[in-house]
Amino acid sequence: MKFFISYKTMSLLGFFLIMVTLVSQVQSSPCSSTFFSSLVQLIPCRGAVAPFSPIPPNDSCCNALRALGQPCLCVLVNGPPISGVDRNMASQLPDKCATSFDPCEIM
Repeated sequence: MKFFISYKTMSLLGFFLIMVTLVSQVQSSPCSSTFFSSLVQLIPCRGAVAPFSPIPPNDSCCNALRALGQPCLCVLVNGPPISGVDRNMASQLPDKCATSFDPCEIM
């Protein structure tokens, strides 16, 4: 029984630490969207950020990226792992879309 309590306590502590990290990332950037709404906004870029994808970003993707903005892109790039998204390719979207975003700071 003691192991179960210990495991439960460690799980809660781990969850708490992850949430604090995510909240601090969001608070340290002027992104006004939540992580998930930012992710949804970049759905048109799905093909351009898939691992090993040769597909360049299309106009819909670039328009969505410009509307999202650099701070929110950085929240996505530095946030928790996203299944089916290559973070390196996502961080290259501004260059591929000829958008003048500053590079994201790696956290």
